[in-house]
Amino acid sequence: MKTYVITLAKTFPAWHPRKGEPTEFLERFLNGQTGTGDVKKLHTVRANYPLWEKRIKEVQNGNAVLSVRQWSGRPYASKQVEIARLTAADGVGIQKLELINVYGCNRPIVGIGDANFHLLSKHDGLSYQDWANWFKNYDMTKPLAIIHFTSFRY
Repeated sequence: MKTYVITLAKTFPAWHPRKGEPTEFLERFLNGQTGTGDVKKLHTVRANYPLWEKRIKEVQNGNAVLSVRQWSGRPYASKQVEIARLTAADGVGIQKLELINVYGCNRPIVGIGDANFHLLSKHDGLSYQDWANWFKNYDMTKPLAIIHFTSFRY
């Protein structure tokens, strides 16, 4: 069976204003899986929507699993530790995130409906400002993939 890996950052990356600080993604991911805690990471947002759409469909069809991992130390220079192996039974899914410009301000469009950036960032385990800084260098004319770890959808 195929395994697709999603690695959650332990700390904010070097180009983020909070560089080096803990993201608390592990705790927030586990909160989302158990339904406990105040802050939950219900999904992750990734570039390359077409690639992730194909992969998540394989997971949903039972031909692959999603391995959620975290680096044991420095990213790309340490071993990855598996946090969870998710399948369709866990609610794994995908939604397309596109942005439209309304009166000079980007607004997120998820699937066919609107989403609130503050809610989107909260469910991604970040504050609105941290989420915006995380994706500040991304070409927002390209769709992003919201990869859901649970059955939650917008």
